[in-house]
Amino acid sequence: MPRYTAPVKDMQFILHDMLKATDTGIPGYSDLDREFTAAILEEAGKLAEGVLAPLNAVGDTEGCRLENGVVYTPTGFKDAFEQLKEGGWNGLDLPEEYGGQNLPYVVGTAVGEVFVSANMAFNMYQGLTHGAINAILAAASDELKQTYLPKMISMEWTGTMNLTEPHCGTDLGLIRTKADPQDDGSYKITGQKIFISAGDHDMADNVIHLVLAKAPGGGAGTKGISLFIVPKIMVNEDGSLGARNGVSVGKIEEKMGIHGNATCVMNYDEATGYLVGDLHKGLRAMFVMMNEARLGVGLQGYAQAEAAYQNAVDYARDRLQGRAVTGVENPDGNADPLIVHPDIRRMLMDQKSFVEGARAFTFWGAHLIDRAHRLGDKDAEGLISLLTPVIKGFQTDVGFAMTVQAQQVYGGHGYIEEQGMSQFARDARIAMIYEGANGVQALDLVGRKLAAEGGKPAMAFFEMVKTFIKENEGNEALKEPFLEPLKAASKDLQAAMMYFMQQGMKNPNAALAGSTDFMHMFGHVCLGLMWAMMGKASAQALQDGTSDATFHETKLTTGRYYMARQLPATGMHLARIQSGAEPVMALAAENF
Repeated sequence: MPRYTAPVKDMQFILHDMLKATDTGIPGYSDLDREFTAAILEEAGKLAEGVLAPLNAVGDTEGCRLENGVVYTPTGFKDAFEQLKEGGWNGLDLPEEYGGQNLPYVVGTAVGEVFVSANMAFNMYQGLTHGAINAILAAASDELKQTYLPKMISMEWTGTMNLTEPHCGTDLGLIRTKADPQDDGSYKITGQKIFISAGDHDMADNVIHLVLAKAPGGGAGTKGISLFIVPKIMVNEDGSLGARNGVSVGKIEEKMGIHGNATCVMNYDEATGYLVGDLHKGLRAMFVMMNEARLGVGLQGYAQAEAAYQNAVDYARDRLQGRAVTGVENPDGNADPLIVHPDIRRMLMDQKSFVEGARAFTFWGAHLIDRAHRLGDKDAEGLISLLTPVIKGFQTDVGFAMTVQAQQVYGGHGYIEEQGMSQFARDARIAMIYEGANGVQALDLVGRKLAAEGGKPAMAFFEMVKTFIKENEGNEALKEPFLEPLKAASKDLQAAMMYFMQQGMKNPNAALAGSTDFMHMFGHVCLGLMWAMMGKASAQALQDGTSDATFHETKLTTGRYYMARQLPATGMHLARIQSGAEPVMALAAENF
C-alpha cells in the first residue's frame, strides 16, 4: 500500500523563510509563528497519515453506490468525516461569526494540500463545501447566511456547485434549468445537472446545492443566469430539518478516478430554491466559488504528484536493478538500487523540483488572496486573478505528467494496481478537466486576463520579476544559477506577449493557437521566480549558520536543477507561439 508523510518541514520553510509570514503586515499573519503553524500542520498530518491515506485505496476499490435513492460512501469514510468535523478543519479560514476560526487563507491552503495528498476523493466533500460557503458569504442575504453557514462550516451539512448540464459544459449560456418565481419569494427549480462532485452522500445530514438556473426575464445567454440555494432537505424556520425537497440523484457516474467521491447526476423537479445575490447576476456569485475551486484544483495537481513522488523515491531506493555505470554501489547485493541510474534521478528530480516549486507558487498565491481580502489590496487582487488560470492549468497539466513519471519509476510494477501508483495518475487526471478544462484556462489567460485593467496586473508581474533580479544581482549564490535563467525566461514571456499584441488584433487565431504554450511558459516563469525566492532564503539560512544545513543545501540543489533543466522550456514555447496559427489551422476539418 502506498504511504504518505505530510511535508511539514517544506511547508514551514515556505511560510517562514520564503514568505516571512509574520512580517507581512497582513492582519492575522502576526500570529503565524513557527510554533503555531507547526502545531496545525502536524495535527493535520496525523489525520492525513493515520486516517485518510489508508482509506485512499479503499475508496478507489469500493467507490460509491446508489441504493434506493441513497448514496453510500466507501467503508471508513463516514468515521473519517466525523473526525474531520470534530477537528473543525473545514472552518480554519472561515469567519468566526458563523463558527469558523478566521485564520488566514494560506493556512487553510497548507492543510488542504495535506488532505488532498492523502485522499483526494475524500477531501472533495470538504473542498466543495468550502467553496459553496464562500459563494454564500460573497452574495447571499443575511437571512440565508444565518440559515446555512453555521451548519455548513461545522460540516453538519455539505455543499455543492451545479453548473454543467448534459448538453453544455463550459458554455453556460446554453443551460436549460429553469427557475419559476413563487409568491413567497422562493423559486421552483426544474432541470438536470451532471458531473456534480459530492452531489449526495451518507456522511452529512443535509446537502446544500448551489444551482445555476434561468428565471423569466433574463434574456438569452449568460446574462439571464441566476444562482439559487437548493437544499436536499428543507430547513424549518427554527433551523431544524423538514421535508425532502424535490431533489434526487439520477445516477452516480462511473469514472476513471476519484472513485471515492460521489459524482452525481442531479435531478431537480420543482425543487424549492432561494435566490443568491441579484436576479440574472448568478455567474458573478458563482465565480467566487469557481475561482477558489480553480486554485484548489491547481493544488490538487501538485498534491497528487507529491504523494506519487514520495512512493517513487521509496521504490527507487529499495528496488535493485542493474549496476551503476560508474562502478558498483551496492557490493553486498547482486544489483544496485534504481536510484543510482541517471535517468531515474532525472525523473525524480523533475518531480521534486516541480512539486516544491508549485507548493511555493500556490502558497504565494494564497498569500495574495489574504492581501486582497484582509488589506483590501487591489493590486494583489488583480495579480491573483491573472495567475489563477496559470495555477490551475499549468500545475494540473504538469502534476498529472509527474504522477505518470512516478509510476514510470516502478516499471511494470507501476502498472499493477496493488502498488497504488495507477490511482495517483487516474485521480490526478480529472484536475486537468474539471473547473474549466485547461484549454479554457489558457484561453481565459490570453483572451481576458492579460488585457484586464489595461494590462496592469501583467505589467506588475514583469516589474516584480525585474525588481527581484535587480535587488539580488549582487548575490553570488543566486546570480548565475537563478537570476540569469529567470531573466532569460522572463524575456521569452514578454516576447510572447508582444507577439500576441502585434498579431492578435489582425488574426485572433494567432494568439489563441499559442494560448496553452503561453500558459505553460507563464507557469515556468512563476516557478522560476519561486525557486529564485526559495534559493535566496536557503542561501541566507546557510550564511546565518542554520542548524539544518542539509535541508537548505538540498533546496538549492533542487532549485538549480529546475532553473537548468525545466525553465529553458520557455524558449520552446516561444518558438511555437511565434509560428502563429498557420501550422495549427492549415488542415481542413474534413482531412483530420
